[in-house]
Amino acid sequence: MTASQIGRYSKYIRPISVSIDLIIISMLSLSVFKELDLDIEYYLIYQAIGWIIAAFFIRFYDIYRFTTPIEIISKIIKQGVLFLLIIISFFPFSKQVVFSGEVIAMFISSVILLITISKFLLFYYLKEYRILTGSNFRNTVIIGYTPEAIQLKDLFETRNDYGYRFLGYFSDKKSNQNIKGKLADLKPFVIENCVDEIYCSLNEISNEHLKDLIDFADENNKTIKFIPDTKEIFSKNLKIDYYEFFPVLSLKKTMLHEPATKVFKRFFDIVFSLIIIVFLLSWLIPLVAILIKLESRGPVFFKQGRPGIDENEFFCYKLRSMKINKITETEASKNDPRVTRIGKFMRKTSMDEMPQFLNVLLGDMSVVGPRPHLWAQNKVYGNTVKKYMVRHYVKPGITGLAQVKGFRGEIETEGDMINRIKFDVFYIENWSLILDLKIIFQTVVNILKGEEKAY
Repeated sequence: MTASQIGRYSKYIRPISVSIDLIIISMLSLSVFKELDLDIEYYLIYQAIGWIIAAFFIRFYDIYRFTTPIEIISKIIKQGVLFLLIIISFFPFSKQVVFSGEVIAMFISSVILLITISKFLLFYYLKEYRILTGSNFRNTVIIGYTPEAIQLKDLFETRNDYGYRFLGYFSDKKSNQNIKGKLADLKPFVIENCVDEIYCSLNEISNEHLKDLIDFADENNKTIKFIPDTKEIFSKNLKIDYYEFFPVLSLKKTMLHEPATKVFKRFFDIVFSLIIIVFLLSWLIPLVAILIKLESRGPVFFKQGRPGIDENEFFCYKLRSMKINKITETEASKNDPRVTRIGKFMRKTSMDEMPQFLNVLLGDMSVVGPRPHLWAQNKVYGNTVKKYMVRHYVKPGITGLAQVKGFRGEIETEGDMINRIKFDVFYIENWSLILDLKIIFQTVVNILKGEEKAY
């Protein structure tokens, strides 16, 4: 079972938790505020948005299998205080409602009580579910045979509720019956046994081997975590988690991997794509469709399978800019005879890409992200270009950093792809809303100016 299969159901835990909380606060609002002559529809929308924004800033739903009850209580208190301020802020703008401190106190107390009960029930249910069914366990290996490594292994085996399955030690420094193999055996073992997390004792591995291991993990979507020892260790991009009293260092995931960021980016994608679809595509596509039909026979839209997030296939939609042909897995080149006259104009202005806002609305793509490549390009470059597969950690985009920096269109040399991947990886590791807005703005500027490789 692969890592994506292991997490197939766990990815729904946070959306379910958010939904339960929103239902709780909505039902309480309908009950508690019914006597205040409140415009309940507007209030419920305001309340839901306020709750989600508060949760985003305090990372309310960032709860993991090793999170302690004290940390959960701390998050609930912070969320309750911030949400109380958001609720109070609504009343000055609703003149017909009489503010009642008693009602507000009753409401927020009920919210905190019920959310606490619901959160702990879900938290402990998942722990017991893992123990009883053995599902959603993460396969782990440890590099090194140090006292700290042995202690961590014992913790994995005694705390089944954490959900880890230990598969063995790997070490070049020690050799006994407890060692699964040498470091040279690690990579094939990780692939063959679907290992999800690699724990590394830093005094067991050189910087050169560590860099190679990180690259291997990036290419194969594996997680590396570090077991601290008495040596001086690097701290850049590291965070510390505690399994009971046992400290474990791990490489920080990028902002795009944070659940709250995913929700925010998805919200932005939906709003932005709806605006484009309603106010632009609703009248533009019918006009362009007529021109496409007048020039050549065939469908208005072109649909092609492309690799998306986690390399799962989705169908990418475009306006057809070529004559019907059988070499669709070959990208367009300069003066390509397959491109129609209206197709040349559409490709020059990127108009042929506009239907992909439907892909964004459906959730297959994002407005900004690495452009989805052809499957043929994945096969050619996936094993030759360093960190190529990192681009599949996030949803592909209609536009991206590589495109606005000039690396769009035909791949003429391997260097073109290498530069494209460098910008894609930089975007993933350094995402921000400001960066997304800059890329969108620069995309519009480039379309108006015209691009040399837009053919």
